Amino acid sequence: MTVPAPVPLHVRGVVLPDDQTRDLWLVGDRVTLTPVPGATTVVDGGFILPGLVDAHCHIGIARGGVPIGSLDDARKLAYADRDAGVLALRDAGSPYPYPQLDDEPELPRLARAGRHVAPPRRYLRDIGVEVPAERLADAVTEQAKAGNGWVKMVGDWIERSTGDLAPAWDADAMTEAIAAAHRAGARVAAHTFDEAAVEILVRAGVDSVEHGTGLSLDLIDEMARRRTALIPTMINIATFGGIADQAREKFPRYAEHMLALRDGFPEVVRAACDAGVPIFVGTDAGGGIDHGRAADEMLTLHTRAGMSAPAVLAAASWSARDWLGFPGLVEGGLADLVAYPADPRTDLRVVRAPQRIILRGRVLR
Repeated sequence: MTVPAPVPLHVRGVVLPDDQTRDLWLVGDRVTLTPVPGATTVVDGGFILPGLVDAHCHIGIARGGVPIGSLDDARKLAYADRDAGVLALRDAGSPYPYPQLDDEPELPRLARAGRHVAPPRRYLRDIGVEVPAERLADAVTEQAKAGNGWVKMVGDWIERSTGDLAPAWDADAMTEAIAAAHRAGARVAAHTFDEAAVEILVRAGVDSVEHGTGLSLDLIDEMARRRTALIPTMINIATFGGIADQAREKFPRYAEHMLALRDGFPEVVRAACDAGVPIFVGTDAGGGIDHGRAADEMLTLHTRAGMSAPAVLAAASWSARDWLGFPGLVEGGLADLVAYPADPRTDLRVVRAPQRIILRGRVLR
């Protein structure tokens, strides 16, 4: 069912994270706590959360790791997330520009980077802007204009001459690039699997570590001190076995490294959570992971990394929205919510089947 935006809506239930039974009114795209006469009640009971977030996905990359071909392709991928209750997306790098979708009413809220900034001849074909170290800061500055607040750097990838992961550029170049992005008003998300690269990036002031399999305990403490975010993308890390199998014949050292990173990663995420590192849910959908799988990532963080259900819900909802600048269910906040018939803090599997989805004050389900 779709309720036109001008019709005021009323919802009532246990609102998280407050854990109080409350009444909310949705007027257009805003939340108010002041009663609105004549509002249509669309939720009466159950548990209500601010709309879910996928903080690392790619609606500009199609299945198979190639650029999408049209705006309609991007819309279809975003709809898959939306229909699972994910009402805000951070596109962590897109080879296809789509700024005209930023405020499209039927799509989730969009925070996005421009194209990946990657090292020459080492990254996925046709996805990134490939630049040497001496051009890195300029490329990052340019890509800051292409996004709406984020830049994506590829901090490491396989170095075929050595047969293993290695930093994409030297430490000085990456440090200056992060500073350049900040001067341009953008935050920096950095892909990193490798131990050496992630140390450079964290100490250089990167804003979010994407994946982060190479994190050490010392770096986790530094991230907590700096409030550097971690987006673990655990369902993507689970694919490392297939990557290792494909690479083993030519790059056995790389294959074994990837398996070791995969196997040690749940402890890394658990340590980051215990240290107070901001952790947000991201699937890495686009390419090898289907869209609409935020619930799978949430459950993996819970069962494999030992994050509590309330911590996972915060990482997928109110805390992630606050981090991206999308206000939650407060006076004047955005009218995005998901409602569940049972308490997801008691049984996190509830998040697989939202009973009601409301985006921008419109009932989608």
